Amino acid sequence: MAQSVPPGDIQTQPNAKIVFNAPYDDKHTYHIKVINSSARRIGYGIKTTNMKRLGVDPPCGVLDPKEAVLLAVSCDAFAFGQERVF
Repeated sequence: MAQSVPPGDIQTQPNAKIVFNAPYDDKHTYHIKVINSSARRIGYGIKTTNMKRLGVDPPCGVLDPKEAVLLAVSCDAFAFGQERVF
């Protein structure tokens, strides 16, 4: 049986949360740099809670040691308070 190892270190820039502020009548995009600062190859995957509104490109991938990728996180335009919630 394969030995389980903890994941390596992942850094992000910015290293805090991102916030999409009003107005929501235009699409807004922020860029996040994800850096594999470990000595191992890692895989990543980003999920959203609202796929109609939020998107990430690329949503998944593999990073070699010391490699980085720039992710585009987008919030599409919408009418605040006028959407149906299920």
